[in-house]
Amino acid sequence: MQVEHFPLAGPLLLTPKVLGDDRGYFLESWNRRSFAEALGIPEAELPSFVQDNQSRSSRGVLRGLHYQVAPEPQAKLVRCVAGEIFDVVVDLRRNSASFGQWTGARLSGTNHRQLWVPVGFAHGFLTLSDTADVLYKTVGYWNRACERSLRWNDPAIGIDWPVADLEGLEPLLTGKDAEAPTLAAALAAGDVFSEHTP
Repeated sequence: MQVEHFPLAGPLLLTPKVLGDDRGYFLESWNRRSFAEALGIPEAELPSFVQDNQSRSSRGVLRGLHYQVAPEPQAKLVRCVAGEIFDVVVDLRRNSASFGQWTGARLSGTNHRQLWVPVGFAHGFLTLSDTADVLYKTVGYWNRACERSLRWNDPAIGIDWPVADLEGLEPLLTGKDAEAPTLAAALAAGDVFSEHTP
């Protein structure tokens, strides 16, 4: 597995080794030992995934930016198994040098990349293909009381969404996501992370 680091400490871009021939391909999408090595921690200290989620989205659908606060924060390992998305994380760790900054990567059914989203980050994606199927494993169960959203187009964050790839379509969001709080509002409400999580 190839491991790529971002300027923001914490998130990782993981690309599995793909064995292919004229019949198709094989890849190992999850290996506990390899994942612990990628995170740089002993396997015994690796948190357990407790939930697998799947979504299908049409072109232009923007999901996010979502996160969960204590007592049940979530970390996610995200991959796109069909189609293509632009996947984004935003650092919400108040004591981090990169607080409020973002990074992103294209995940697709052909590049097989996976994005590790640690606790302390908001996550979202924009669907670039006609449809996209996204799978993600979570550390921590979904908890409505802990769920939060962050405004996708907050100028204080300045995410450079590849909307030009939508060929004239406007991003399509739920009402809740479209009206999500800004970073400043989330900070004022205490809906950020107080500790610099690894």
